Amino acid sequence: MAGGKASARQKMINLMYLVFIAMMAMNMSKEVLSAFGLMETKFAESNTATTESNGALLADLITKAEEKPEEFAVAANKAQQVNAISDRFFNYIETIKVDLLATGKYTIDPDTGNLPFEAMDKTDILDEKWFTGDRLTKDAQKVMSEINKYKEDIKAVLGSDVKYRKAIESFDRRFNTDPVVNKDGKKIGWLDYNYQGFPAIASYTKLTALQNDVKVTESSMFNLFLGNTLTEAITLKNYQAIVLADKSAFFAGEKFQGRVVLGKYANVTPTKLMVQGQEIDLTNAIDSTGAASLNFNVGNVGEHDIDGKFTFLEDGKPLDIPIIGNYVVVPRPKDASIAADKMNVLYRGLENPLTISISGVPDNKVSVSGTGIKKVRDGKYLVVPSTGTTTSITATATLDDGSKISSSKQFRIKNIPSPKGKISGKTGSVRLNKRDVTTSKILASFDGFVYDLNPNVYSFDLTISGQTPVSISGNRLDARAKAAVNSAPRKSTITIDNIRVRVQGVSVQIPEADPIIIKLTN
Repeated sequence: MAGGKASARQKMINLMYLVFIAMMAMNMSKEVLSAFGLMETKFAESNTATTESNGALLADLITKAEEKPEEFAVAANKAQQVNAISDRFFNYIETIKVDLLATGKYTIDPDTGNLPFEAMDKTDILDEKWFTGDRLTKDAQKVMSEINKYKEDIKAVLGSDVKYRKAIESFDRRFNTDPVVNKDGKKIGWLDYNYQGFPAIASYTKLTALQNDVKVTESSMFNLFLGNTLTEAITLKNYQAIVLADKSAFFAGEKFQGRVVLGKYANVTPTKLMVQGQEIDLTNAIDSTGAASLNFNVGNVGEHDIDGKFTFLEDGKPLDIPIIGNYVVVPRPKDASIAADKMNVLYRGLENPLTISISGVPDNKVSVSGTGIKKVRDGKYLVVPSTGTTTSITATATLDDGSKISSSKQFRIKNIPSPKGKISGKTGSVRLNKRDVTTSKILASFDGFVYDLNPNVYSFDLTISGQTPVSISGNRLDARAKAAVNSAPRKSTITIDNIRVRVQGVSVQIPEADPIIIKLTN
C-alpha cells in the first residue's frame, strides 16, 4: 500500500483500510474504557459493603470493651484510632476523585447512576495537575505526603508489638509506593507509573481501588484486634482442661462439687482420667458434652489445687492433657455479693437487671432493699432508677444460727445516651441520590449500647443548604420536604436534625438522635 504510484481505485482502498483500522482502535478504546468503568463500580460497591461490615465489627469491639474492659479496652481503642485514620485518608482520596470529575466536567447519569465511562478518555487532567517534566507538582507531592502519613499513623497505632508483625508486613505490601521498573527497564516514581498518561476513567478507578485498600486494611485490623483476644483450638493439643466449680467457694467440711471440661466442650471420650492421684471410673463420669463430673471432700479453709490429667488417643498415640485448677474453702459468710448484670452503672428509666446472692445462704433467706428495685425470680432483680446520680442497694441475710449480715453497694446512675440518626442504613455523613432521600425512612439506633432498645422517630427537621428548615412529623419526608429535595442542586448538603424519638416502655425522655449530613449525588 505504500510503494509505487497508486491508481485512484487503490488510493480509495488504502483510505478505506486506514478508516477501518481507526474505527477498530476507537471501538477497542471504548471497550477498555467501559471495562475500567465496570471495575470502578465493583470497587465502589465493595467499599460500601465493607464500610457496613467494618462498622459492625467496630461496634462489636466497643460493646465488648464496655462489658469486659480488661480484655477488650485496648483493642477497641486501637480500632477506633484505625477507624478515624482510615476515614480521614478515605475522604481525602474522595476529594481527589470529585476534583477529577469536576475538572473533566463529567457527571453521573441520573438514570443508571453510572459515570460516562466511554467519554472519560482524557489523559491530561491528572497529567497537568500532578506532573511537570520529570518532577512532581505540589499537588502530587501532597498526595504522596498523605499516603505516607496514613501509613505512618496506622503503624503508630500497631506499635512495636510482635503479634502485629505479620499485619504490618501485609500492610506495607498493600501500600508499597517504592519506585517501579517500567516495561523499558527504567525506574520511575510510583505516582508516575500508576497515573501519568492514563485515561480519566482509569485514574478514577485506581483511586477507588486505593480506597478499597483502605477499607480492606480497616477490616483486617478489626478482625486482628478481635482475634488477639480469642484462643483458637486446632487440635486436641490446643485444648485446655478447665475446672468448673458449682460455686466459687465452700464452707469447711463441705464436698466439692463441679466438673472438669475441655475447652470448647470437645465431645471426645478419654481413655483414662486421673484426679488428685486417683483414677476415675469413666462409666458414669463423662456426660454427653465431654465433661467429667468431680465429687470429693474439700480440705480446710484456704486455697487448694486440683491436679490430674485426661488421656486421649490421637494419631494412634496416647495424648495426656493436664488438669490444672484450684478452689477456695472459706469460712461462713460475713458479707453479700451484689453485681450488675450489664455494667457497674444503672440507666435512668430502664429496667436494669441485678444478680444478688450471698455465698452459702439460700435465696429464700436473703432480702434486698433499694429505691425502684423489685424481685423477678431467685437471685434476679430489676432496678428502675429515676432521680439522682447514685443509688444504694442493700442485701440482708439470715444465717442458720439466726444471726444476720447486711451489706450495701452504691451504683452510679446515668442517662440513656443519644441514639444515632440513620437513613438508608447509614449514619453520620453520607452520600445519597435524591430518590433514596425522598423514599427512605428516618430511623434511629443505639449502636453499641448495652441494652436492646428500639427507638421510633416521630418528628425531625430537614434543612437544605441555603434554605429554611422544614419541620416534619413522622419518620418520612412529607410533600414539602420531597419537593425541596427534588429541586435542590446536585451536591447540595442536606441536614436532618432535631430527630426526636420514643422507646416503648421507657418513661424518661430520650435524647434527640445525632444528626445526619447528606451530600446529594445527583
